[in-house]
Amino acid sequence: MPLATLAVGLVLTVTACGGGSSASSSADDGPIEIGMITSLTGQLQTLGTEGRKAAELAVEQINKDGGVLGRKLELTVKDDKSLPDQSVLAFNGFKDQGVTAVLGSPSAGSALATLPAVDRAEIPYISLSPADEQVEPVHPFVFVVPALASDYAERLLQYYKSEGVTKLAVAYDTKTAYPTAGYKAMKAKAGEYGIKVVATEEIQSTASDFSAVFTHVKGTDAQALAVWVTGPASVVLTKQYAASGLDIPIAFTGSQASKLWLDPAGKAAEGAIVASSIGLVGNTLPEGAQRKAIEAVNKPFTEKYNYPPPQFAQDG
Repeated sequence: MPLATLAVGLVLTVTACGGGSSASSSADDGPIEIGMITSLTGQLQTLGTEGRKAAELAVEQINKDGGVLGRKLELTVKDDKSLPDQSVLAFNGFKDQGVTAVLGSPSAGSALATLPAVDRAEIPYISLSPADEQVEPVHPFVFVVPALASDYAERLLQYYKSEGVTKLAVAYDTKTAYPTAGYKAMKAKAGEYGIKVVATEEIQSTASDFSAVFTHVKGTDAQALAVWVTGPASVVLTKQYAASGLDIPIAFTGSQASKLWLDPAGKAAEGAIVASSIGLVGNTLPEGAQRKAIEAVNKPFTEKYNYPPPQFAQDG
């Protein structure tokens, strides 16, 4: 069974945004300063470095086309080291710098920790993290680019229903906001699709042995296993699943929608299901506006870096 991909529509979750006091005056003819907080080091560096590449490429393209309202964009990038407190420090530095807007971290923990500072500063914050809590409740200056964890949960449940799955096992990282939100949404909505969660496995992204997960799931009547985890642990888990003898299908979310997971996982990824942004399957879509918009991102990125952009790059 080949690797399969479930496409989740590319979502821009927008909240009502008023005029922030930090925005540069329209009369100013200098550059429009944009800050970017991302994970260039630490557990989520593979996500952050890809987002940076694409954001910098976008700035190059925009400036080449004349900028915004006749003004160039100037992007400054700061590393949150995959740590929430570093994200807050970076945001406060950008606030003092007087940037017009900030691209936020792909780390859900970093993004959530930064929201109180965003609320106080009233600076538009465009988040590259899929955590639901950024928009529930509404934060007036927060915008979310990727599909939310609850969107991924529902799309997977729709898929399972179409496949006749009624009993599901779920493993999720209890220490990280995105997997936790995804698990909660999946648990809450499963009944709407005629599905019962018959096994819940709590894991951590810092673990190196997931054999107990597969042993426990084997002892249940689960027909499929959904996994919510981020970072390198997903590669380890995938390889151990392939060697475990567990004969039910495994599914991952957008955190694994990348060659950064697929390449190191190798043959162990055969048969896995991955929910992703529609951008990753853009070349399979019929001709039209959606495909054209995706190609506008994918083509220049591929030409510059010699590989197609993973979802994290597309978000950036």
